[in-house]
Amino acid sequence: MAKAIHSMIRVLDEARSLAFYDKAFGLKVADRLDFPDFSLIYLSNPETEFELELTVNKDQTEPYQLGNGYGHLAVSVDDLDAEHARFEAEGLNPRKLVEFAPAGTRIARFFFVADPDGYQIEVLERGGRFK
Repeated sequence: MAKAIHSMIRVLDEARSLAFYDKAFGLKVADRLDFPDFSLIYLSNPETEFELELTVNKDQTEPYQLGNGYGHLAVSVDDLDAEHARFEAEGLNPRKLVEFAPAGTRIARFFFVADPDGYQIEVLERGGRFK
């Protein structure tokens, strides 16, 4: 059986991205692989073994074009209201809290936030299928 271990995104400014992911999600550098043309930086926290891999291409000077195919990353938290308030206090500009109940039964509560490169991250309240 396959086990999901990481997802990779390309970032323009390493320091800015490291600061965002630490402040927003407590992700710290777990490993770093440096090569002549690029670096791979693996971020994690004690909540999960799954990692976020930041790829920093050393010759990249312009922001990446995310295209129309990128969806989002998702994380879950115990207290969505507290996290939303913390994101606001940290100046991370979270979008509004959403209660998703298309047929009258709540499926999820969440908000989105964009990282410094424009990647969208969904912050979901833990419960149901969102553990």
